[in-house]
Amino acid sequence: MKLNQLSDNAGSQKNRIRVGRGIGSGKGKTCGRGMKGQKSRSGVAIIGFEGGQMPLHRRLPKRGFSPIHPKKIMIVNVGRIQSAIDAGKLDAKDPITTDKLVASGVVRRKKDGVRLLCNGDLNAKVTLEIEGASKAAIAAVEKAGGKVVLPVRAAPEKPRKKPSKKAKEVDSNKGVSAPDNKADSEEQSGST
Repeated sequence: MKLNQLSDNAGSQKNRIRVGRGIGSGKGKTCGRGMKGQKSRSGVAIIGFEGGQMPLHRRLPKRGFSPIHPKKIMIVNVGRIQSAIDAGKLDAKDPITTDKLVASGVVRRKKDGVRLLCNGDLNAKVTLEIEGASKAAIAAVEKAGGKVVLPVRAAPEKPRKKPSKKAKEVDSNKGVSAPDNKADSEEQSGST
């Protein structure tokens, strides 16, 4: 056998269908796409359509929700604070607040607050007064001899239960003696 004698199996390769080449080909004019409409145009893929099979985004259950007014929290890592202290932008002796982080350029904007995360190393003893911090970040600051002061949030009030209808009826009937039945009420009215 020689290289020029190698060939594919019979029927393994088919000629491609040349569409739009006349009625006699069976794929002329509309080229097998039907008449007009979105799917007859080029560059169209109906997103999420799986040929009639129940699509993935409908097979999976709904879960959770996205808040309509989420808080925009700025993130700062402990390593970024250490580099700002080393560069002289922050003073480790004074308490570091959100406003000082913005003024020093560590955080661009205040938005709804700053949250401290534990990426990098912190060597300086600092007091941070910020809106939030992860447990690992608090541990890293305390390990360096500093502390994190977080705002105290008041516990939300529990909604009071409304009294039931039965309880209201009992309250309204207290101290009032009503006649037991119709006969008793007739006797009382007849005697007078």
